[in-house]
Amino acid sequence: MEMRKMDKLGIETSLLGFGCMRFPCNPDGSIDEVQTEAMIDKAMAAGVNYIDTAYPYHDGKSELVVGKIMKKYDRSSFYLATKLPVWFVKTVEDVDKYLNEQLEKLQTDYIDFYLLHAMNKQRFDEMVAIGCVERLEQLKAEGKIKNLGFSFHDGYEAFEEMINYKDWDFVQIQLNYMDVDEQAGMKGYALAEEKGIPLIIMEPIKGGSLAVLPGDITAKFRALDPDASTASFALRWVGSLPNCKVILSGMSNMEQVEDNLKTFGEFVPLSEEEQTCVKEVREALQARVQNGCTGCSYCMPCPAGVDIPGCFRAWNTYYAYQNYGVVKWSWEAGISDAQKPKNCIGCGMCESVCPQQISIREDLARAQEDLDAAAGK
Repeated sequence: MEMRKMDKLGIETSLLGFGCMRFPCNPDGSIDEVQTEAMIDKAMAAGVNYIDTAYPYHDGKSELVVGKIMKKYDRSSFYLATKLPVWFVKTVEDVDKYLNEQLEKLQTDYIDFYLLHAMNKQRFDEMVAIGCVERLEQLKAEGKIKNLGFSFHDGYEAFEEMINYKDWDFVQIQLNYMDVDEQAGMKGYALAEEKGIPLIIMEPIKGGSLAVLPGDITAKFRALDPDASTASFALRWVGSLPNCKVILSGMSNMEQVEDNLKTFGEFVPLSEEEQTCVKEVREALQARVQNGCTGCSYCMPCPAGVDIPGCFRAWNTYYAYQNYGVVKWSWEAGISDAQKPKNCIGCGMCESVCPQQISIREDLARAQEDLDAAAGK
């Protein structure tokens, strides 16, 4: 198993981290604990020593299952990560309330890597205002938390503000070869590296998007290595960055565990030829988007309530990957029926302020038609 040293913390972690957000489930939606335990056991036996869960995963059941499974292991043989559900934290007393609940569910006296979960500018300001960070530092001094960081979902400017707020032990960001300019992106990677702050990486396969690609794109990778999975190239791209210390993979079945162990068991950074191929794949996927929406939201709010950036994001993503499964949740649940393009009243206010000069009304109609067709409606 490829191991990475976190010099700042004086520890060594497995490059592959076991993400506990996508456990296999029974027909009733509950976690398949037998299969989950077998998967974790397989990963641990191969040298994985970083287990990542969170308060809301699997409707609050992930921490319970992880605590039950990991109880049989020597506590010093693995690093346990979980996250403070900041959206529930209204007072500084809530910090202790949720941490103590998590310690009980996980059947442990301490958390190795504790994160403020899914931070953006607004949430960060709220946590600072109530003294959350200071209280977490106190809990760290008491030994309930070993290392303190945050997971991030916002733009680069917000990331720069947060990472410079204090001397964090680590930070978790989304990074993959398609999202080099999204959220913290490679600029955020470079800043963390400059500051000597180790990075934990989430969404290295972009929620599964980079595991199942269109046939012509997959063929590019197959030509390099017919025995390697498409997902392995995405994981190796991230692993080729030296300050990526743990790459989280939310594994859902034993096949995924075995494929990831193959990738990280004898890890090889991408060669120059492979890096070139990944760049070509990124460019090919980006070329398939239907319009140039950047998500700037200058068009918002829409008088009719349409989520214009969200609809275009789903539409463009669907065309890039040619896989409805990639956007199924966002189109069917993330965007409500009232926010869909069919509610456009054709006023044109959005087009008058769009910096990209997109034919928004026309494209909204196409997005509705295309995504409905893909959904089988």
